[in-house]
Amino acid sequence: MTILIYVAAGLAEIAGCFAFWAWLRLGRSIAWLAPGMLSLALFAYLLTLVDSAAAGRAYAAYGGIYIALSILWLWIVEGARPDRWDLAGAALCLAGAAIILFAPRG
Repeated sequence: MTILIYVAAGLAEIAGCFAFWAWLRLGRSIAWLAPGMLSLALFAYLLTLVDSAAAGRAYAAYGGIYIALSILWLWIVEGARPDRWDLAGAALCLAGAAIILFAPRG
């Protein structure tokens, strides 16, 4: 369930940030900000659902998933194919997130 929450949070964060990007960098209407802000609020809420005793650990693990999702966004939404370095970096980040999430703790 944690992975699904992270994926949903990542998509909400990327969509929210992209709304601001579209407004400021792509010249889209200021109306893009309302759904962007709602999306960012949803992102913050979703991260509170992660089963973790420490917020910092939940956020750190989320970071790796966010990076991988951002590379997918680059490809699917923006139409820019990731290169091998994008993919290698995302793979390293996912490995780090997995260590943080699934390491045995005493």
